[in-house]
Amino acid sequence: MKDEMAIYSKSSGNLMDRLFNLSESGTDVRTEVTAGLTTFVTMAYILLVNPIVLKDAGLDQGAVFMATALAAAVSTMFMGLYANYPFALAPGMGLNAFFAYVMVGKMQIPWQTALGAVFISGIIAVIVTLTGLREMLIRAIPLPLKHAVGAGIGLFIAFIGFKNAGIIVSNPATFVDLGNFKDPGTLLATIGLIVTAVLVARGVRGGMLLGIIITTIIGIPMGITKLPGSLISAPPSMAPGLLKLDIAGALKFSMFPVIFSLFFADLFDTIGTFVGVASRTGMIDEKGNLKNGNRALLADSLGTVIGSLLGTSNTTTYVESAAGVSVGGRTGLTSVVVSLLFIASILFSPLALAVPSQATAPALIIVGIFMASSLNEIKFDNFYEAFPAFITAVLMPLTFSISMGLAVGFISYTLLMLLSGRGREVHWMMYVLTATFVLYFVFVR
Repeated sequence: MKDEMAIYSKSSGNLMDRLFNLSESGTDVRTEVTAGLTTFVTMAYILLVNPIVLKDAGLDQGAVFMATALAAAVSTMFMGLYANYPFALAPGMGLNAFFAYVMVGKMQIPWQTALGAVFISGIIAVIVTLTGLREMLIRAIPLPLKHAVGAGIGLFIAFIGFKNAGIIVSNPATFVDLGNFKDPGTLLATIGLIVTAVLVARGVRGGMLLGIIITTIIGIPMGITKLPGSLISAPPSMAPGLLKLDIAGALKFSMFPVIFSLFFADLFDTIGTFVGVASRTGMIDEKGNLKNGNRALLADSLGTVIGSLLGTSNTTTYVESAAGVSVGGRTGLTSVVVSLLFIASILFSPLALAVPSQATAPALIIVGIFMASSLNEIKFDNFYEAFPAFITAVLMPLTFSISMGLAVGFISYTLLMLLSGRGREVHWMMYVLTATFVLYFVFVR
């Protein structure tokens, strides 16, 4: 019997080796499984956060939980099997906030139309990847603006986190003010922020997820957390959000800046994640290009299309994939493990849906801090870099809009360079993008 088990184990290992090139990548099945578990633990917080964020946009919380889990599972499985990359995908932080609080909340776009915009941005990403236009767009936009977009989204997410926590509130005299820490919800969110920050600072694996869980438990005696009737149940219905996107409504000219913002924010986030994580895996060649990069980028783009059909905001590659890579994950088997864990999580939906917004607000703040670190890459002693980058990053939270920060930042960069006699240094694509944004402000906004 032991001999038969040994033969089965060896044949299974050989199959995995052939499918994922484990030996060539210097890894094995055990290492890849461990890496998959590690990545999943570090990013599983999205299962708790995304339903709460999109619930504020009017979507059904249970349906969003299912859409989040399935979008993550399907796109991550495709990444593993098609691109053979140890990267995991899920609905992205920041883009979900843009969807809920700007597109639906501020701009009053119906959530069905907003999902249509997500679908179109995903289709554009697929086309750009397949045609090679991605490289042109990346070259056209100056590096400081790319860093500013990431940092601005981080500041925007953190602001939303503080708002959801009740730490920052509105004030008619000063626009914003400090909240009331005697309020049980605000107090719980503050405790959660401290707990989560300590866990993350001490390098505890899955610190954000653990922080959400601890905060949720603390909220029980405070009367904030409502315990579910059971720990495991049948999956929630997907019907409220499945295939409810309004593509025709998203094709209006007034939606262009929104779709543009979704596409570019997703693109910049993906490129940064790919380069940062792949540099640790030997997936970047001597010319600085990603090996099989188009396959991985296509998987990322299709993730957004799939997510919009299921009923969630843009799906993107997670930087938390670096956690799995750090413990040896080198192939798509890592992604397959993550995908299977997302599918298994569907059974525990009652626990996820019991998490209060005060427990997820600290995660938004801390993710915002990580993203805002892109400001370190901007040379603030060079005014040609500092001015448009600062405008882009700061206006995103101040206007409560990623698209407005992006539009004004692009316009300010192009005008500054042109009027300072350095117009020839600006890529022609930036002039096209700038003219489009100006037309939007003149005729639409």
